[in-house]
Amino acid sequence: MIDYLSPSWVYLLGALALPLVRKYRAAYLLGIPVVAGLLWLLLPFGNHHVFDFMGQHIVMTRVDALSRLFVLVFVLASFCGAVYGLHEKDRTGMWMAAYFYVGGAMAVVFAGDLITLFIFSEVMAFSSLLLIVFDKSDKALKAGFRYILVHIFSGVCMVGGIAIHASQTGSVAFEGLGVSGLGGQLILVGFLVNAAVPPLSAWLSDAYPEATVVGAVFCSAFTTKTAVYCLMRGFPGTEILIWMGVFMALYGVVYAVLENDIRRLLAYHIISQVGYMVAGVGMGTEMALNGSGSHAFTHILYKGLLFMGAGAVIHVTGKRKLTELGGVYKFMPVTMTLYMIGGFSISAFPLFSGFVSKSMVVAAAEHEHLLPVYLLLTLASAGTFLHTGLKLPFYTFFYQDWRGEPLKEAPVNMLVAMSLMAAMCIGIGMFPGPLYALLPHPVHFEPYSAWHVVSSLQVLMFTGLGFYVLLKMLTPEPGVSMDTEWVYRKGGYVIGRGITTGIVFLDSITNNLYLSGFVAVKRISQWGHWVDVNIVDRAVNDIAGFFMRVSESARQMQSGLLRGYAFTMALAFVLLASYYLWGGK
Repeated sequence: MIDYLSPSWVYLLGALALPLVRKYRAAYLLGIPVVAGLLWLLLPFGNHHVFDFMGQHIVMTRVDALSRLFVLVFVLASFCGAVYGLHEKDRTGMWMAAYFYVGGAMAVVFAGDLITLFIFSEVMAFSSLLLIVFDKSDKALKAGFRYILVHIFSGVCMVGGIAIHASQTGSVAFEGLGVSGLGGQLILVGFLVNAAVPPLSAWLSDAYPEATVVGAVFCSAFTTKTAVYCLMRGFPGTEILIWMGVFMALYGVVYAVLENDIRRLLAYHIISQVGYMVAGVGMGTEMALNGSGSHAFTHILYKGLLFMGAGAVIHVTGKRKLTELGGVYKFMPVTMTLYMIGGFSISAFPLFSGFVSKSMVVAAAEHEHLLPVYLLLTLASAGTFLHTGLKLPFYTFFYQDWRGEPLKEAPVNMLVAMSLMAAMCIGIGMFPGPLYALLPHPVHFEPYSAWHVVSSLQVLMFTGLGFYVLLKMLTPEPGVSMDTEWVYRKGGYVIGRGITTGIVFLDSITNNLYLSGFVAVKRISQWGHWVDVNIVDRAVNDIAGFFMRVSESARQMQSGLLRGYAFTMALAFVLLASYYLWGGK
């Protein structure tokens, strides 16, 4: 029956059929999220598509308040993303990857068991990879390679953890996993990688800026927020997540200070904002979990709007560095205005969406008497306004005159998509009731209390004053900030060179030994006429050629060894641990 069809399958099947659609491609792309939204309305609460597999109870579609919350915002984000990319409706491969990505994210959110969750997590990883490497630039391909290695590591941790958890408990149900056993700990590590928790976060700021303009909008919405959902479902109240989240919130802000690339700057603020959600999961109270869920919802919308604004600037100017921009407001006033709505939302200005969600997490910390958490999250919020709400728009749209040819405003479809996102940011900020009604727990929080409004405005106004005073110090400079990826880039280089040098050295020794031996056999055969000299010559040449090819292959393998060693070692460790514990049952 249609009311039991999961919205995730609308995207997955729609992506498969996309190559067959030649006419009315735009209507088809927009129709998929519309149909999914209607199914969201009709899908009843409870478990659907339930069956047994290898003795395990599989629940492919679990519908409750938490899964409905995330699926709804995924539908809204994908519809706006489709509108934003209508000028690229002929890029079939990109749209297939985008809708597989959305469908995979929804399937993870609906999953009631760990096997379904793992399968569709991998669908997400590989489809998002295609959005990053679609343009096939050298930077994108290299970033994509690093991206997929990290996410394969995440998948290996998850599958090892699932195997251990199933062997110890006899169940693969996805609910309240905890960290008391190695299985739960490995699954948690897999979720933390996908949530971009430092030091496992560099994949995000490394890869998202290299995606296509449309691909970056989709990427900003799904992977990290799906991971937040998984943490909310599997590890609520895990105390270490509080401090991980606080560290994330500050880490992203600090790295944004150093950034010159507008999409890398926004990518670091994804890490920062997800930190609030992770901290809320760690607190584990009803208010904190509501705050994490509502902030994930609003974050998808305003972060999508910010990436749309940055993408529109890149689409029109061909530039993505703050040092290359300036004066763009004269040509793109609508883009600038809509971007600023996203900037006010992420900065938690009153009457904008971030104010009614982020403040719930901060208030939960205050309510639990976690004063350091409360103060540090407030500090991170000020840093967000400083860089996303002030620095990026000032140096992009103002600061200096545009130094290139006259520009045009962004395409109409881009502006329409940004307007839809902006309307939702303002609507939720002014009328948070409908969002609060979707949350998994009853809401006992009033965002527009006099104290909360006044204290928030004080922080924001003093941040603006600080920006004015420190303007010269905040001026961007050309350069690239190196994140924790430096470890596996440089460490991989050293280990890879060592492995390659060793292979070539052994090859050289072996080659010389074989050559010396066959030369000796050749001379003896000439003396004694034991074998045909031509046969010996051919054998010597063949073996010499073989080892020359081995040497060349070793040198060609070097680039892969440099970046793949970390994944290989992690894979071996997790699989051995899984085998040992499973076999020791």
